Amino acid sequence: MNVGLIGIGTVGGGTYKVLTENFQEILHKTGIEIKVAMVADKDIDLAEKIVSSAIPIVGDAFELVESKEIDLVVELIGGTGIAKDLVKQALLNGKHVVTANKALIAMHGEELFAVAEDNNVQLAYEAAVAGGIPIIKALREGLAANKIEWIAGIVNGTTNYILTEMKENNLSFDVALKQAQELGFAEADPTFDIEGVDAAHKITIMASIAFGIPINFDAVFVEGISNLNQKDITYAEELGYRIKLLAIAKSDQESVEIRVHPTLIPEARLVANVSGPMNAVLVKGNMVGPTLYYGAGAGAEPTASAVVADIIDIARQSQLSTKKLIPSLGFMPNKIKQKKLLAIEDVWSEFYLRLTMANKAGLLAKITNIFASHDISIDAMIHKEVQETNQDPDIFLVTSKVQESQINQVIKAIESLPENKDKIIKLRIEELK
Repeated sequence: MNVGLIGIGTVGGGTYKVLTENFQEILHKTGIEIKVAMVADKDIDLAEKIVSSAIPIVGDAFELVESKEIDLVVELIGGTGIAKDLVKQALLNGKHVVTANKALIAMHGEELFAVAEDNNVQLAYEAAVAGGIPIIKALREGLAANKIEWIAGIVNGTTNYILTEMKENNLSFDVALKQAQELGFAEADPTFDIEGVDAAHKITIMASIAFGIPINFDAVFVEGISNLNQKDITYAEELGYRIKLLAIAKSDQESVEIRVHPTLIPEARLVANVSGPMNAVLVKGNMVGPTLYYGAGAGAEPTASAVVADIIDIARQSQLSTKKLIPSLGFMPNKIKQKKLLAIEDVWSEFYLRLTMANKAGLLAKITNIFASHDISIDAMIHKEVQETNQDPDIFLVTSKVQESQINQVIKAIESLPENKDKIIKLRIEELK
């Protein structure tokens, strides 16, 4: 099987390394010689330093896609522009495609899977979600006997590193971000990471596989960590929680909710203790219960491991006489059905609220009366002592489970009090049971 690599950067270089260094291991597992037969990259000089001089290198990726010598195309350039055109053309040309491009699958997966099916080829994307963690295979194959109830994942290493540093070293968000950039955990422009877009692409894909619904990135509620205050991480710890940027998808018989936001998780949960740039995904199946998948969510070799695992799967399937492929999203295409997508206002959660209020007599009674008038219980409340440098102490509390629209009404009522000094901070809580 002749493989064509489009993009020979970090992951492309890692993929080349895995395919060449583990050539014999892969041969023993597939019975097929899988070799890189062509590389496409705009930086030909760089490509020549990475790959063997015996391998043709082209600057135009469409030349690779059109080559009759290539059986399988690996797309590793990212984005949804030319990458989409290349992948679509490769599929139309009857070539299998493996990609690590989460944005491409989240935004255009429906169209591209249909093209792959029409041309009896495979579009594989294990590396698009959580790097080296085989979460796509776990959802689509390993847990296929289950009805998936929910998924909750730390699927962005940049934000997890930042939150870890804010907690363990008492850093501000800005300082932790700068440190992440210096260490190579964050891009020069980290917007997609810190604002939750990267995680939203990934949960979009996982939700579709888990629940048999169309891929719909626009259905995801997204809130990043750029406005997170270090004091909320400290207060959360006092309450027995840790804050993570969590990608969440839940489903019942009638509806689906898909969301990404900073989340308080009980510190006893394993996923709450995932630190640094690592990823973890927790999946609840109705038969197996909760299962946890942990590992490196990025990096050359972990991501390349997932890319090559897809290549191996396709090589194995190509030897079957029927060539019956596993459905791209785990469900038969005619069984992919839309469910009602809940707006964030309709979602039920427990909440952490932080209030900055003037320290006046009767204040706590006013606050509790507002909660009581909306029939919402307060499970815990802490009123910080007045310090010499701070005459407006913080109050932070945890509510019972309530619909988001209701807690928004409570917040509005409290912010209208004359004692209120600042916008109330609201964070959601997930018990993950």
